[in-house]
Order: sequence, then C-alpha cells, then structure tokens
Amino acid sequence: MGRKKRNIVLENIELTDAGSLGKCISKKEGEKIIFTKNGVPGDIVNIRIRKKRKSYLEGDIIKYHKYSSKRTNPKCSHFELCGGCSWQNMNYEEQLKYKDKEVNENLSRIGKIGSHKKLPIIKSEKTYYYRNKMEFSFSNSRWITEKEIREEGDILDKNALGFHKSGMWSKVIDIKKCYLQANISNKIRNFIKKKSEELNLDFFDLIKQQGDIRNLMIRTTTTNEIMVLIQFYKYSKKAENLLGLIKNEFNEITSIMYVINNKHNDTIYDLKILCFSGKNYITEKIGELLFKISAKAFFQTNSYQTNKLYNIVKKFANLKGGEIVYDLYCGIGTISLFLSKEAKKIIGIETVEDAVQAAKSNSKLNNISNCKFIHGDVKDIIAKPIEVNEKPDIIIVDPPRNGLEKSVIKSIIELSPNKIIYVSCNSSTQARDIIDLKEFYEIKTSQAIDMFPQTYHVENVVLLEKI
Repeated sequence: MGRKKRNIVLENIELTDAGSLGKCISKKEGEKIIFTKNGVPGDIVNIRIRKKRKSYLEGDIIKYHKYSSKRTNPKCSHFELCGGCSWQNMNYEEQLKYKDKEVNENLSRIGKIGSHKKLPIIKSEKTYYYRNKMEFSFSNSRWITEKEIREEGDILDKNALGFHKSGMWSKVIDIKKCYLQANISNKIRNFIKKKSEELNLDFFDLIKQQGDIRNLMIRTTTTNEIMVLIQFYKYSKKAENLLGLIKNEFNEITSIMYVINNKHNDTIYDLKILCFSGKNYITEKIGELLFKISAKAFFQTNSYQTNKLYNIVKKFANLKGGEIVYDLYCGIGTISLFLSKEAKKIIGIETVEDAVQAAKSNSKLNNISNCKFIHGDVKDIIAKPIEVNEKPDIIIVDPPRNGLEKSVIKSIIELSPNKIIYVSCNSSTQARDIIDLKEFYEIKTSQAIDMFPQTYHVENVVLLEKI
C-alpha cells in the first residue's frame, strides 16, 4: 500500500464567496469546494488542506499572492486568534451584501420559497462598540502563541480573562481590548483581572474544574447603566474584597452581582444571583419604553438596532387595534410591550421564570395593562387553549437559534392565526420551519437586519399570511 498523502498545498486559489459560519469559499467547476478562515472573497492564496471530505475540503491560508479589494485592516490586535469578529477584515458594505445573500439563499434553497417581497438589509449605524452584553472566562491556562514560546521560552504568566479559543474549550485567549462593547467594559475587565491576581484568587482550571473565580459578565445600556456579574467557584473573603474594590473604583457601575457556581458549566439559569451593591437590574430604553434587565434575562444584544428590529415587526403586524397577539419566546416582554398600544391584547409566553417576572414588572413600569405573560414551555402552553374565545389573530415567534419544535409548529397551524411573524437569528432553521408552514401560509415579505457587525451573524424577519 502506498503512503497516505499529507501536507497537500493548493496554489493560486481565488476565494470567490463567503459562506456559512463566516468561512470563505473557493470553487472551480468540477472540483470540490474549499472552506478557509480569515480570507476575504477576492484574495488569491495558497491553501494547506487540513480535512478532506466527500464533497468538500477544509484548509488554512499559508500565503497571500493578492489581497482582495474588499479587505480592510482589522482594528483588533486579537483578530486572527479570537475569531469572535471573523469579518473584521472585510469592509462593512461587503459584509452586508454577504449577509443578505445568505438569507436569500437559505430561504430559496432550504425553504424552497419562490418570489416574495424581499426588502434590502438594514445596516447598523454603529459597527463597533455596539454590544450590550459580553461574557469573559477566567482561566489558569491561557492560550500561548508560538511567537511567545519562541521569543520568551518558559512562560510564567498563564492567567487569562477573555474568550475561549475556537475549537479548544480548555484554552482561553487573554483579551487586552475588545471593540464590541463600550470601552468602559475594557477598563472594568482589565481592572478585575489585575485585582484578582493581586488578591491571589485562583483563576479557574477548566480541566480539573477547580479554582476561585470562573466567569465575568458585563452588561451596559444606552441609559449609561452598567451591571457586573462575577461567577465564583467558591465565595471567600478574597472574593468579597474584590467586589469591594470594583465598587470603589467604578462609580459608573450601578449593579454589582455575584453567583456561586460549582457546576460543570457556566450557565446561571438554575442558580441564585446575589446582589453585592446597587440594584439587581439595569434599565434600558427602547423607543419610549423602559425595560428592567436582570442578570438572567435575554435581551437583544445590540440596543442601538433593537428599535429598528421591533419597528419591522410592528410594520409587518399592521395592527388595527382589535387584534389578539401571541408573542412566543417573549423574553422580558420587549416585543409585547412595544406593540401593546396597537393591539387589543398580547399574550407572551416564556420558559425562563425570571424573564416572565421581569416582563410583568416592565408592564407595570410602563403602565401597560393589556399584556399577559405566562411562564412555561411554549410547546406545552399553546397545545391547549390559553384563553376562552381568544384565539390569536397574529402569532409572533422569536425562538432560539435551533428554531421551532415540530409540536410548536403543529399547534400554531391549529391555532390558525391570520399572520405569523417569524423573527430569527438563524435564517437556515427559519427557512426549515417555513417548509412545515407552507401548506397553510404564504411568505409575503422578508427583511434582514444587521444586529452583529464584524461577524457573520444576521437577523431576519419574515411575514407569513394564511392562504
């Protein structure tokens, strides 16, 4: 038997497209598709093949012969390592084109959706410093680059506070400056790392599952409120001292929270959140409405675009004042309350109990009385009548990335609303779900909106009307 070929390098390959998960694509007629990272359509490169599959190849760019005219210089020094902003090397107008193209292709290829009114993608005015929530991991085993090893030899500083290395759950990249959240976030994160080390708090060991401190969440609002939540593996005098130092250093922080988490994951939904200082929530303003956001609550990550997103929903709903609306996966009630003035009644359903309590609180905060919020699994709640003689005229869904469960789609069809408005952060699962609705509903309009500049993620809203 001959030896297996290794280290295959393909030369002078032109990258022709950008595909799912932000990867660049090269495709010559009659040849396999090649997926690569860090490229931009229009680059001409050499690619070292890393994986061979039946219908495609995956590889790494090892040389650039020509740079694409679509390129721009990434702002972030962590760009190639981090991977969180995988399109930071592509100019923004091109990012929008590829996002819109992906939505269109998913709707036509997966959803088998023909002609409909496709509105042009709505861009984001802010392309940096737009996120209102960031999470960072503490680690005692930071990602060390080959350059560091080559130039410094033995590395003593192994602590990190940053993001997990893509594909390596046990390694964390230490982040000095991130361009996604307001710059105060960088100051807070760097201060917390420095003081944690000075207090000799053990950064978390992801393999051994031990240490003092494991995770940091920072939430900000356009109303200039800030929440800091720290996950400790165990609480101690050192941990209490750290929280005190944060309080004394940053008057801008309006909510300092902590949680004790000795599970094998960082999720906090089943844990008790404790308030060290300030309020146990922060307040955001969308349009004329105020929203209290708790530590566990889901809220759209880009506050600056949220008003635009909800106005798309409002336009598609075209409410006249007498409608019953169901808002499935309603979170803290943002869409429900945003539409409340135009509807007779809105019923929001949400699985996270804290979010439902926040929705009720937000309803009172804004003096809104025609919204009802129900806690429970969406598929269980809508499988039986919610209100006698109050079947919905419109159903709005804004599910997680994996889309709607089959039983939820079945119940929606049985409820037979005149309109369905499907808000999605994953147009491929959105398109898949539309297939199951197509026998009864026709897609009228779709509208993409960029909530996540510098990344390949895109939000899409679809209006379906009963046939």
